[in-house]
Amino acid sequence: MDSSTFHHFLENGLGDVLFKLRDIEWVKGDRHGRLQQQFTPSYVMVVVTGGNGRLTLETEGHQLRKDAVYLCPPHATFGIDSESLEEIELFLLRFDVYSESAEHSHLIQGEKLEAFIGEIPIQSAGQLGILCHTILGHWQQEDGFGRFQGQLAFSELLLHIFKHQNFIGNDSKNAVKLAKAYLEEHYAEDLSIEQLARIAQVSPKYFVDLYKKTFGISAMDYLGEVRLNKAKQLMAKSPTKLRDIAHQVGYHDEFYFSRKFKKEVGVSPTVYMKSRQRKIAVYHAPLMGYMLALKMIPYAAPLHPKWTAYYHKMYRNDVPVHLSAFRQMQDWEANIETLTKARPDLILSLDDLTAVEKERLEEGDIPVFTIPAGKSCWREQLLATAERVGEQAEAESWLRAFNRKTEERREQLHRVMQNETVAILRIWKGSMYLHCNRSMGEVFYGDLQMNPAFPSDAREYDMEMTLEQLALLDPEHLLLLICQEAETLEYWKALKQSIGWKELKAVRANKVSRIPADPWREYSATAHDRLVDEAFLLLTGDRPK
Repeated sequence: MDSSTFHHFLENGLGDVLFKLRDIEWVKGDRHGRLQQQFTPSYVMVVVTGGNGRLTLETEGHQLRKDAVYLCPPHATFGIDSESLEEIELFLLRFDVYSESAEHSHLIQGEKLEAFIGEIPIQSAGQLGILCHTILGHWQQEDGFGRFQGQLAFSELLLHIFKHQNFIGNDSKNAVKLAKAYLEEHYAEDLSIEQLARIAQVSPKYFVDLYKKTFGISAMDYLGEVRLNKAKQLMAKSPTKLRDIAHQVGYHDEFYFSRKFKKEVGVSPTVYMKSRQRKIAVYHAPLMGYMLALKMIPYAAPLHPKWTAYYHKMYRNDVPVHLSAFRQMQDWEANIETLTKARPDLILSLDDLTAVEKERLEEGDIPVFTIPAGKSCWREQLLATAERVGEQAEAESWLRAFNRKTEERREQLHRVMQNETVAILRIWKGSMYLHCNRSMGEVFYGDLQMNPAFPSDAREYDMEMTLEQLALLDPEHLLLLICQEAETLEYWKALKQSIGWKELKAVRANKVSRIPADPWREYSATAHDRLVDEAFLLLTGDRPK
């Protein structure tokens, strides 16, 4: 956050706005995924009181500190990766902001509060946790008087933040940012901690701790990231000798560079360079799951930290052209315009397009290859993609490896599970549904042969359930797919405190696990490969070897 913008808001805009607390949640640990990247309709304030982690606001990252608060605007996404899930402790405060004039008041959805976004450093930050606990205590009374006191305490918290914001006097952190900038410019040189510490004008030991605390990564690990990303850029431009690339990014030993590259990226530099020579764009995110199975990285793909979380985290630096994946291709017109300007050699698309979308996508002179979304299974889709890009042998090799792994995991799971029944619940808004999508039906219940608590000839279903109906099924394992939005999370909070829920067999036996949308809701080759590993870990507690 820019200090001048924030001060301008305090001096000129604060008197014209009203703040209304909607909810406060105390998060201690994250064993059940409460901090996954999620969409928020309101403002969210994050106040950290323990542990370490990294906050992602849309695509921007912030290393969480106890001497700052963090604000996410409405209609955006946020999530937290914690270094120690058991130690993280923070408050999430959801609130609305209203603009008041002599005539009326109206809700502000972020368009006038640019200052109220990002990180705000705080002096006297020790009071933040005390104030948040006070708000929580009032809010948990759940009556009009308690909620009113909670609103007053929330106003005290805001006043403390406004009065003690501290953008000045942070010389050491500004100095370490200068060292980071120097590293990014001189990455090809033989840099050392001692040299970077001299630039920051601090001791080497203090520099190491301060850099990790400020940026969430060590200076040497970041140097490795910068070098690899620069190497990828060189590989994408034109055929170049691996030795020359290694030397240009700061590695004297090309064999060491090659080993490090394969360890970090997952494929050798030779395979990576081959995949960059063809500019193949994927219009739908699941098609990236087929490209990766073929050891190919798309030239363009939809990426977003929530809606394509895995691909964004793992490949955002490898995909040159980012398409919007916001709310499942809501920005399709902008994506087609981006593709038109990017000029890929080929566009891969699923065939479930609207007539207008299909016409717009095909009206250029870029070849478009569509894959049947509903009529063919994922194995057929992988083979069709492979045939179109000339990688049939790679697809067949991948499928053989997948089948071997699935058979091995299935045998291990059956020894552990002893034919115990499993049900998957989707929780949305104020309801829960017995749920099975194509991936779950074909891979979880099909390839892995898990025993469904609800036997059905249909591979796909989504049936609303009551607690009484669920109790009649009485599954021995429950997997929960919980939408990460405020109303659903409130319903889930109440549901798990109910007597009926606590009396379920799976709950009493502590055999309830939350599953993320990714990979369980994506229908693609590599998503299913990850689903097999996720299922094995959840049901056995053992990380796949």
